[in-house]
Amino acid sequence: MRPILSTAAALVLALAAQMNAQAAQAEDKPELVIYTYESFVSEWGPGPAIAAKFEETCDCTVRFVGAGDGAALLGRLRLEGARSPADIVLGLDTNLTAEATATGLFAPHGLEAPELSLPVAWDDPVFLPYDWSYFAFVYDRTKLANPPTSFEDLIASDVSVVIHDPRSSTPGLGLMLWVKTAYGDRAPEIWAGLRERVVTVTPGWSEAYGLFLNGEVDMALAYTTSPAYHVIAEHDHDKAAAMFDEGHYMQIEVAGVTAASDQPELARRFLSFMLSDDFQSIIPETNWMYPAHTPAAGLPEGFKDLAVPAKPLLLSPEEARAAREGALDEWLRAFSG
Repeated sequence: MRPILSTAAALVLALAAQMNAQAAQAEDKPELVIYTYESFVSEWGPGPAIAAKFEETCDCTVRFVGAGDGAALLGRLRLEGARSPADIVLGLDTNLTAEATATGLFAPHGLEAPELSLPVAWDDPVFLPYDWSYFAFVYDRTKLANPPTSFEDLIASDVSVVIHDPRSSTPGLGLMLWVKTAYGDRAPEIWAGLRERVVTVTPGWSEAYGLFLNGEVDMALAYTTSPAYHVIAEHDHDKAAAMFDEGHYMQIEVAGVTAASDQPELARRFLSFMLSDDFQSIIPETNWMYPAHTPAAGLPEGFKDLAVPAKPLLLSPEEARAAREGALDEWLRAFSG
């Protein structure tokens, strides 16, 4: 006799069959593996929303892998070499692109970028930008009435700051090159003075900014766009970026396809998507940076009153690569004792 299933048992079997079918279908989908920094893949970062948007169009699975802070990404890829499972590395910046290209671990993107909203021209055949901002020290107006207006002013003050390690953090590397670009041969003197103001050096962004928000330091290395987070998410207008007379160094964050990718066409499709409104509209209120291509809807209201440096500073990728080793030696002499 053929057994007669109860309604409940039939439902359980039907659900199990559906789940097995979905699992089998998922296994058939290509997977795009993207190495990026930890804050990008956090629940409050842009990664989850971006993955969901791209998966709506690609019939694929996006897997973001947090690999430390920005400057640690290149180190990991170097260690893995051609064995790396990464299809894309997202989170380097122009201070690292010349060095990254020289490794041979990245492939040309072969794409024509749309009109970009960067303050500089873009013609890199390997990397494409997705956001940008200026480095700055952020402070609380209610606690610091007269913020320093230059590095020398900061040195002469009693203000405490937190910075990032340039060996692991792209903001840390940016600060190092900011000082070198602004002061040249005087950079060791500036670092020696700044050491007295620096409470600690953190491996990356989250630890440093957390110390500032907890009130353990007066100022933290961040971005001119960081106050937008407080305005939009917290309705707090007291956080501000201190404007320095010597100018502010710019960061342009980029992504590139790995030479070892087993999904090169899908990876390039993601880079093209990266400069679309669907991706770029997510950046301002999750990564708290300017989008590389301003979406049609424009920027959120909280971005419109941000301080803009009168003197932008930026080394070319080749200049940054040439300056990095010497600038790092100067930084280490100040902070490794």
